[in-house]
Amino acid sequence: MNVNIKNAEVIAANLIKACKCLSSCTVHKRKPSEGRAVDDFELLKRYIMEGEDERAREVALKLVEKGCTPMDVVRKAIKPAMDELGRRFERLEVFLPELMLAAEAVQEVLKAVMPEGKQGIYKGKVVIGTIYGDIHDIGKNIVASMLRASGYEIIDLGSDVHPDTFVEVAKREGANIIGISCLLTPSMYYMRDVIKRLADEGIRDRFHVVVGGAAIYPEWAKEIGADGWAKDADKAVQLCDTLLEKEKKGREPLIFGEWR
Repeated sequence: MNVNIKNAEVIAANLIKACKCLSSCTVHKRKPSEGRAVDDFELLKRYIMEGEDERAREVALKLVEKGCTPMDVVRKAIKPAMDELGRRFERLEVFLPELMLAAEAVQEVLKAVMPEGKQGIYKGKVVIGTIYGDIHDIGKNIVASMLRASGYEIIDLGSDVHPDTFVEVAKREGANIIGISCLLTPSMYYMRDVIKRLADEGIRDRFHVVVGGAAIYPEWAKEIGADGWAKDADKAVQLCDTLLEKEKKGREPLIFGEWR
């Protein structure tokens, strides 16, 4: 089924608003003062998981005032929050609306800790997305957050991204790296199509292509001609840093982390 992009954006925005209304009207959330004391990182993690974007932003700004770096916020609050939500999603304890609210809260936190025009160090530009046929994006979002906090400009294509879109956006944006995530085995074969199109257009050497996700293993990265594979978000940052430091692409993909 084809859905107009603008209509999809409107539907998503309305769904988020409805979820916020339902959450505030029907769910009693424990106040920070109730129960045991929590530090600011734990509090931020809680607000992200609850989709409380305004409260999450307030706590994030407080952490910045205390001298915390964007990477501190990502590693100690955003990543733990999204990892936990991912586990709950797998156990069917939370659903898509909760994930959408949490993702919106994360964006507000990132805006707070890395305001536009004040990013500091600039390493390069990464076009990132989850491949066609796969709507999972929690892991991809964590990687994007880690890269952004590390000094990369991120063009996030979202999930279910057609191979052609990766190529077109990378060309238009002048990206250094194309990052492709995949959690569903049937979708992993579309990764090959991204690299094939780059080769067909004679522009393969213009971009580093890195792959990852639960369905992807190092040998697959080698088979499709990717430039690297990373086990997790921390390793993904190391991988991108290393690729940009190299003058030439190697014959073998760089592998960061151990499979399983």
